[in-house]
Amino acid sequence: MRKYHWLAVVGTLFLTMGFALLVSAQDAPAEPLEDPPYLAEYYFAWVESPHADRTAEAFVHWDSEGEIPERCAKCHSEGGYLDFLGADGSEAGVVNAPAPLGSVVSCDTCHNPAAVSLTTVVFPSGAEITDDGGSARCMQCHQGRASSDTITAKLTELNITDPNVVNEELSFINIHYYAAAATLYGSEARGGYQYEGQVYQMKNEHVPGYATCASCHNPHTLELNVAECASCHEDVETVEDLRFIRMQGSTVDYDGDGDENEGIAEEIETLQEMLYEAIQIYASDVVGTGIVYDAATYPYFLVDTNGNGEADADELNGENGYKTFTANLLEAAYNYQVTVKDPGGYAHNPQYQIQILFDSISALNAAIGDQVDMSTAHRNDPGHFNVTAEAFRHWDAEGEVPGSCARCHTDGGLEVYLKNGVNIAAEPSNSLTCSTCHDSVSEFTLRVDDEVAFPSGDVVTFGEGEADNLCLNCHQGRESTVSVNNAINRAGVGDDEVAEGLTFRNIHYFAAGASLFGGDVRGAYQFEGKEYLGRNMHDGEEIQSCTDCHQPHSGAIDLNTCEDCHEDVAEVEDLELIRQTEDVTLVDYDGDGDDSEPIKAEIESFQTALYAAIQAYATETVGTGIVYDSHSHPYWFIDTNGNGTADPEEVNGDNRFASWTPNLLRAAFNYQFAAKDPGAFAHNPRYIMQVLFDSIEVVGGADAVSGFTRPSM
Repeated sequence: MRKYHWLAVVGTLFLTMGFALLVSAQDAPAEPLEDPPYLAEYYFAWVESPHADRTAEAFVHWDSEGEIPERCAKCHSEGGYLDFLGADGSEAGVVNAPAPLGSVVSCDTCHNPAAVSLTTVVFPSGAEITDDGGSARCMQCHQGRASSDTITAKLTELNITDPNVVNEELSFINIHYYAAAATLYGSEARGGYQYEGQVYQMKNEHVPGYATCASCHNPHTLELNVAECASCHEDVETVEDLRFIRMQGSTVDYDGDGDENEGIAEEIETLQEMLYEAIQIYASDVVGTGIVYDAATYPYFLVDTNGNGEADADELNGENGYKTFTANLLEAAYNYQVTVKDPGGYAHNPQYQIQILFDSISALNAAIGDQVDMSTAHRNDPGHFNVTAEAFRHWDAEGEVPGSCARCHTDGGLEVYLKNGVNIAAEPSNSLTCSTCHDSVSEFTLRVDDEVAFPSGDVVTFGEGEADNLCLNCHQGRESTVSVNNAINRAGVGDDEVAEGLTFRNIHYFAAGASLFGGDVRGAYQFEGKEYLGRNMHDGEEIQSCTDCHQPHSGAIDLNTCEDCHEDVAEVEDLELIRQTEDVTLVDYDGDGDDSEPIKAEIESFQTALYAAIQAYATETVGTGIVYDSHSHPYWFIDTNGNGTADPEEVNGDNRFASWTPNLLRAAFNYQFAAKDPGAFAHNPRYIMQVLFDSIEVVGGADAVSGFTRPSM
């Protein structure tokens, strides 16, 4: 005899009672029946839910066949699910026999020992996901029945090499319905078709405390817990209101319609419309057979027999199914269906849906003449939330972000650092999240850090309690004057002698805080005996820290703030044309005769001169030519053919430049410092020119800087 969990026994009892009530309703006794006395709240919540609706297509579809086949029984009958679990004594992980008609998703389906102990789910892609929060029971069915791998396998089987040639053996592949788990886990489950070479959102990490199905859905009624949503989303009062949510981390115009404030669901809907348009254009122009879609008519994509672009009543039948698919069309149509059949995708994993829709449109556009306009659309989240960025994807293959990187490159790293003063290795994360900087995601209060230590050991602050101190923890670089000097001292050679084992020191990227605080934190290499400007104080008391100029979530520049003083600024590019303050206006720093050119142009002249001096020094003093590539680690390479250009065959780790002298290292470090802060012209322009001037002089001599003017203190 099979042993049941106590709740399963009660559930089965209520199920029996419920069906008895339903079946005998027409013969009901004159006196009303009493409500079930035990766990009645759960029973009556369940009995009104879709899981208990015996009349639903999900449970009656096979009535004419007399039984539910193995391929469908797991999710469309109590017996099939228990069979899959092995709760009936059969092999677990597979449905061994057809299931009888007449059942639903009952109490016993989910409340039995085998179901309760589930912690892993195998998706159609073969991906095995571990979840010990109780959602594994839900995900067994809400995962879909196809995946990116399903599409790829079919195309491989048919040996399709040209994606735009019709193959008569191709037919539409359907994800199935309400595949919420496939959406939620994104690229980990590979539920949507994922195009080669693209990076996709992994599991959508909602705020802490809302990581399971039952966190948002009542497990018995399946209804959304709107009151829980309203704890963070203050304008939410009804389920319909959820569609209009727009979080601060998604401040880009995905569909390109000019509205960055509409609900994320509306962004997805417009992209769906754009994909449908591309599908119809492609079918007509490339395939030669018009196509229409109807969500309620299998096989969903049908022949547009009259060519009017509409799914007319006489076209809505299985005999009119679309049968002239190319690989490109199948992939796009599949992704369209993936997003349509998860109507809650905007909450489950909006970025994943946006990405597969965007890529599908782009793939079809490449094959058609009358393209869908994507010029103002966006695929990825901005800045701190861009899951495709190298800043977050660099460690995916290793599966672990080292402790030295975790503070700034994982969603929980900053919290750990602020609490412990150190980080340990962590799993890669999608990106930063709300809880990275906010210690309360309902009140959106910020973590506190009153003083920030830089790599030099220098400690600075924007002021006690100032939120922008958080920014400085990551936008500070990872090297400094101190670390470069330590490396040089260990080498123990003269300034112009090549030191075996001396290697390039990389400031790292976007060290805006180090630029802003200048000599106060010694982020750039500061030469002994020279004086350097400290923190750059912008004009106007209200423009002195990071978020005075930058939007804190996307990192975008607030042009409205700039326009208050710089009247010619209308676009971000206009910032590069600014030349402001009397001191800057009167000095021709680069000596080209133009004292009114943008300050960025002055800095670029210093950079150009420094690069030339570095190359000349490497050739003449070291005896080995050197070239630079800002996108390829370790950035400095041997100029093997002596042409002064970083050629493709030279840009690789095996060709790294290794003949460093202390002076060459100092100069190269400062060149990288300026290159890796593209906003240095605004953060601290005179400091940048000071360190560049001194670097030119140390490797090029006095003649190399004779035409330049070093900014004064």
